[in-house]
Amino acid sequence: MFSLKVRSLLAFDECRINSPHSLKAIYGINHIPCDTSIREILDGMDPVNIRPAFTSAFAQLQRGKALERFEYMDNSYLICFDGTGIFSSNKLTSPSCMEKQASAGGTTLYMHMVGAAIVSPYFKEIIPLCPEIIKKQDEERKNDCERNAIKRLLKKLRKEHPHIKLIANEDSLASNAPHIRDLKDNNVHFILGIKQGDHKFLFNRVEKAASCGETNEFILQDDSNKDIMHYFKIINNVPLNKSNQDLLVNFMEYHEENLATGEVQYFCWITDFEITNENAMKIMRGGRARWKIENENFNTLKNQGYHLGHNYGLGKKHLSEVFVLLIIFAFLIDQIQQICCPLFKAVRKKFKSKIFFWEELRSLFKRVKAESMEIVYRTILKNIQLSISAEIIE
Repeated sequence: MFSLKVRSLLAFDECRINSPHSLKAIYGINHIPCDTSIREILDGMDPVNIRPAFTSAFAQLQRGKALERFEYMDNSYLICFDGTGIFSSNKLTSPSCMEKQASAGGTTLYMHMVGAAIVSPYFKEIIPLCPEIIKKQDEERKNDCERNAIKRLLKKLRKEHPHIKLIANEDSLASNAPHIRDLKDNNVHFILGIKQGDHKFLFNRVEKAASCGETNEFILQDDSNKDIMHYFKIINNVPLNKSNQDLLVNFMEYHEENLATGEVQYFCWITDFEITNENAMKIMRGGRARWKIENENFNTLKNQGYHLGHNYGLGKKHLSEVFVLLIIFAFLIDQIQQICCPLFKAVRKKFKSKIFFWEELRSLFKRVKAESMEIVYRTILKNIQLSISAEIIE
């Protein structure tokens, strides 16, 4: 259902009735229950049983050497973490839903998740990993939180991928001592955004060091655009805050100026990598890649046909969580095809948006008795080429 980006279980029920041959040939499905039975079956499924599908797909990326292009620095991979909402209602609820009091009165019931994705500053594709749902935990009455969810997720990632080298890339909310210690405990490097308002002690320390000439400040011109200038101020081994002076971090303040337009952008990060003139540009690129978890991941999942946030069903146990994991697994498979499959890339390139592509895919899936997705993709590509040829003749 999520592979075809079907909008609802009822619409998938029509697909079940009208396209049994393609479902059997391509997905190996002989009999599909009705939408009510699907909900009942999935509600009782432990989400833990879905995680191996993610690790299996990831292992194939490793074996096929496709993961190598994502190596960022020191044979490590840049992994972005961030939270997003996946359900909110004033009426519907499940045992997993958290609660908050609305300012206008009443109670809002909601669920969030922490998404994780391996990204590269140098190309669009990402590798989404199995997320962690922020929900009421077993035997807990109080709400879950993003920090606890990331803590659980780090342990799971390390158990599933004990040897892979990771660099956590997160926003300024992550620049706190408990989280940094969690990263270190799980052998994960970090590049974390930081704001002056939240870390006055650290910024005052940096300014004092700068007035004494103890910071390293330099300017680099952009290689691809001579109008872009990069301004760096760096200092290594400074305490994170007054309460954690034993926790030393390396600090980078960065400005980008466009000489043609006068536009200036400002960023600050802390990292556990020693910052030098040679690697400052690379660390900056990595820090700025954090937006990919928002744009290439959450925006795509919510606005490009994957329907993350749509209520397919809450259930009484695990239904909503299972649906979320399946949506993101379908997204992972599509990203793998975008990285590895020339045919998929050629077809996808012919459409202005993913939504148009999914519509054509579903339409053809209903009309044609296909034996494989390769045939479906080749048919779409052939139809486009025939359409272009007809326009040229006219």
